[in-house]
Amino acid sequence: MAGFAAVLAVLTVAAVVGSASARFVVEKSAVKVIRPEHIKGRHDAALANFGVPNYGGTMVGVVKYQVNSTACNAFDGEPFKTGASRRPAILLVDRGDCYFALKAWNAQQAGAAAVLVADNIDEPLLTMDNPEESQNTDYVDKINIPAALINREFGAALKKALAKRDELVIIKLDWRESMPHPDERVEYEFWTNSNDECGPRCDDQMSFVKNFKGHAQLLERGGFAQFTPRYITWFCPDAYLLSKQCKAQCINKGRYCAPDPEQDFSEGYDGKDVVIENLRQLCVHRVGNETGRPWVWWDFVTDFHVRCSMKNKSYSRDCAEEVNRCMGDPEADAENDVLKIEQEIQIGHGSRGDVTILPTLVINNIQYRGKLESKTVLKAICAGFKEATEPPVCLNQDMETNECLRSNGGCWQDPKSNITACKDTFRGRLCVCPVVNNVKYEGDGYIACKAVGPGRCAMDNGGCWTETKDKQTYSACLDSELTGCRCPNGFYGDGYKCEDIDECKEKLACNCPECQCKNKWGGYDCKCKGDLVYIKGEDTCIAKSNNASKFGWILSIIVISCVAGAGLAGYIFYKYRLRTYMDSEIMAIMSQYMPLDSHNNEIQSLRQESTAL
Repeated sequence: MAGFAAVLAVLTVAAVVGSASARFVVEKSAVKVIRPEHIKGRHDAALANFGVPNYGGTMVGVVKYQVNSTACNAFDGEPFKTGASRRPAILLVDRGDCYFALKAWNAQQAGAAAVLVADNIDEPLLTMDNPEESQNTDYVDKINIPAALINREFGAALKKALAKRDELVIIKLDWRESMPHPDERVEYEFWTNSNDECGPRCDDQMSFVKNFKGHAQLLERGGFAQFTPRYITWFCPDAYLLSKQCKAQCINKGRYCAPDPEQDFSEGYDGKDVVIENLRQLCVHRVGNETGRPWVWWDFVTDFHVRCSMKNKSYSRDCAEEVNRCMGDPEADAENDVLKIEQEIQIGHGSRGDVTILPTLVINNIQYRGKLESKTVLKAICAGFKEATEPPVCLNQDMETNECLRSNGGCWQDPKSNITACKDTFRGRLCVCPVVNNVKYEGDGYIACKAVGPGRCAMDNGGCWTETKDKQTYSACLDSELTGCRCPNGFYGDGYKCEDIDECKEKLACNCPECQCKNKWGGYDCKCKGDLVYIKGEDTCIAKSNNASKFGWILSIIVISCVAGAGLAGYIFYKYRLRTYMDSEIMAIMSQYMPLDSHNNEIQSLRQESTAL
């Protein structure tokens, strides 16, 4: 075991040397003081590696503090349970004397909804980590409240305000910007290990994979998320390449190494078995990506844990040979393309820190803080979506509170049409005018939304006036106009309210001396005295008599006579043309048998005889 410890130390040092300037990024949330007035402002707080940060959400609460309390001992009862103020209690405790996680656990047991640890020295904010695994730290997995570290100056200001006891100190914990949410897809990585003999930490990560598998595959199949598994490896320094320890824990001549699963080189599996299985699982994901099925990694890993558990001594290199083509030769003195990428990504860049512990979850290039539990992680992923683009799994009642169910979220709504501008989101709600049946609404989303564009009149009449009387309907919405309302003819108003025009009273029609006007809804009736006929276009009355009727009959007879005469004349002309044509044909035939000149007299004679007949 001493030899193992020495080599493990060497490997750890090698990893640090490989990253000459290790980068540890502290993920933060915001703390805003609401009251008292003289300390109002915004401050940073460092998220803890335990507990449940409320990614994407907020919490408004009353600060509680017991003088010189480090919360290292359990409190009597639940003194911080929600009291008369009806606001949750946020317990402020001092740093020192015990694990950070124990402070949070005691605060939770005492009824606190969150805990802030005030630093006791002036230094940059740091991440409060989990304690070393032991029999006395089982409480860590039971912490379900958020915890964060604040600097000494801010902690002192809160304590001073609380000491006055003249008013409540109210603060707002804000995690809305703790998780980047740039677009409609979340990219996340899970840094893990195929070794299942590393104690409770390995058990936790395997439990997470099993429980989160359904969510992960649903998100990836729907195109909502892109998941990538990652595996940490170390390298063996040149001076130790030929040692038994490096040969047992490394592949590719010391380039990629992992600690011995049992921490004993004389029995069981070697570290290189872990590296090879890590490589195999990476290749499963790579092959899945190439075939358009990246989610098969979750099936493979959960199945592998059953079939090829190192803890149960059932592992062998034949467990998953179907992906060996991408694994390369572990004995070759050459780089492995797959593992080389893992070592490069392990080193932090930009706003991203180094990955140094397992398991580590990275969401949208930010290391996740908090307990590794399925629902908690899903909430963090949901906080990574651009607002209003979250998938349905993020909007069920177990994940968030639908603010639209209470007073419609303060947004515009049309109860008659059951249309609302309130859109539920994981982070809260948005008041946005909707699109309904391909009809777009425009407005501020809070006070008013109006249908615009084609088809708008079908949606609550475009918000315009409409009324029906005596089975007759009038509307101020015109399909030919994309916006606005205009009262129809016979009405006056702004289009949202229209009143009937009394054309008779206003002298707008039926004004001739012989006219008699009677107003009706949407128009008027105009009649003439006696036998006069009203001509609406001229707004006048004209005579109606029998002489006019007789004149019509005479005119009709004349027209018919003219048509009949034209027909008879046409017939006579046709007969004349036909007889002339026949004469010319007879003359042409006879000219073929006798001189035309010698027979002219005979033809004339014949014509005279024919005519006489």
